[in-house]
Amino acid sequence: MSLHAPKSSFTAGLVTALPIALGYFPIAFSFGVAATRAGLSGLEAFGLSLIIYAGAAQFLALALITGGAPVLVSAFTLVAMNIRHVLYGPALIKRVGPGARTKHAWTWAFGLTDEVFGAALGVLARGKVVFSEAFMFGLGLAAYGSWLSGTALGAYAGGAALQTYPVIDAALGFMLPALFLALLLSILSRLQLPVIAVAMLATVAVTLAWSGTAGILAGMVAGALAGLLVRRKDAV
Repeated sequence: MSLHAPKSSFTAGLVTALPIALGYFPIAFSFGVAATRAGLSGLEAFGLSLIIYAGAAQFLALALITGGAPVLVSAFTLVAMNIRHVLYGPALIKRVGPGARTKHAWTWAFGLTDEVFGAALGVLARGKVVFSEAFMFGLGLAAYGSWLSGTALGAYAGGAALQTYPVIDAALGFMLPALFLALLLSILSRLQLPVIAVAMLATVAVTLAWSGTAGILAGMVAGALAGLLVRRKDAV
């Protein structure tokens, strides 16, 4: 077997997830600090990462909880913000092909965050790996473990951990979008540029006019519609 042959093992998934894990840890640490600073216990902060496992949504959940928002309103807002994740599994399987083994998809699909999804698409598109459930488990578990350990350490450090380092505190808030942007650029093609532009414009416009949650949903819908139009035009 060639040393340069595409891999699909659990270990290959762990290696692919290394940049994500390195990016997740400080962001999760920041969340753990913010959660305890807002009055949550360490166990409660860890529970949010364990169950929700969505960076931006967790910070939003923290704001909703500390702001006294009703439970139903909070739940609906978080579901609406993260509903895009429902599309990641089908999109990934469509990219791989109908022959992909999905017996345990109900388990590894939980780990399909924005960054994990982007990394999986990127390495598959470049032919560096062959899709397998073992690979997806390695990719997802490494990212998930990093997020949980970062949250736990941040919660243990306490709310005052970053008060003396405001520059670092501000930088941590930018790391998550920066990480996803880097993954997006790794799979960018000329055909996708109009779709991304439409999604960005819709997101920014609706965010400024309404809210960040509505902006994300608007960007998803606008991007999906633009993608369909581009595919139809390309097919004709």
